[in-house]
Amino acid sequence: MPRFRLLIEYAGTRYSGWQIQKNARTVQGEIDRAVRQAFKPREFELYGAGRTDAGVHALAQVAHLELYSGVSPEVLRRRLNDELPADIHIISAATVPHRFHARHDAVSRSYLYQMSRRRSAFGKPVVWWVREPLDVDRMRQAAELFTGMQDFQAFTDDDADEKSTLVLVESLEIAEAGALVLVRIRGSHFLWKMVRRIVGVLAAVGRGELAPARARSGLDGAAVAAMTAPAAGLFLEGVYYSGDRGPGPITPVLNVASGD
Repeated sequence: MPRFRLLIEYAGTRYSGWQIQKNARTVQGEIDRAVRQAFKPREFELYGAGRTDAGVHALAQVAHLELYSGVSPEVLRRRLNDELPADIHIISAATVPHRFHARHDAVSRSYLYQMSRRRSAFGKPVVWWVREPLDVDRMRQAAELFTGMQDFQAFTDDDADEKSTLVLVESLEIAEAGALVLVRIRGSHFLWKMVRRIVGVLAAVGRGELAPARARSGLDGAAVAAMTAPAAGLFLEGVYYSGDRGPGPITPVLNVASGD
């Protein structure tokens, strides 16, 4: 049975995350439906590199699709796109060895978060408008405390008794672009709500509500949860495998010019 590696972008606004759920519209569910309509397979396997939460977007989600089909990767890509809604798009498809696994073979992932310093007529689905001034230097001081192998139990709703909450954060960068403050975090994997909670804490530091030194310690799970950033500004930026180059310079998905 041929196996294909799919590179997928999607706007997550209308979806309850990536993973198929009963009685909820999801990105994986839409691709699953498209496969069934386009190829009518007796059986197939569709597996994503990672789950994204409700409302979270993806610039480059990776999935593998295994099904009996004699079509080329490009024909498969086009036929799936013909069946998919406009806010989900297969960027590329390629045949891969049967042993390739989208999730288990990934060595790191990166997420991009967009905060806007001003209200935008177009940005609501893809940015978090922070009304108060943000001190980026303070945010960068706090960001340094999150890198390395650390326990992020206070930054997730995952149960530490059922799943390890140790995560290797390789880098955490903050950049400015016009009215935007961009946060990129790259790591081995991420826990449920972890990225949004880190961003929320950084925003609290930037607003002057929290000292940079207290961003990583001195906060319990309830305090961190109350700071959780909205899903709208978050993008799965990339999934990386052995031999892949890392992400390039930080660039905004939506350019919001400076202004009031």
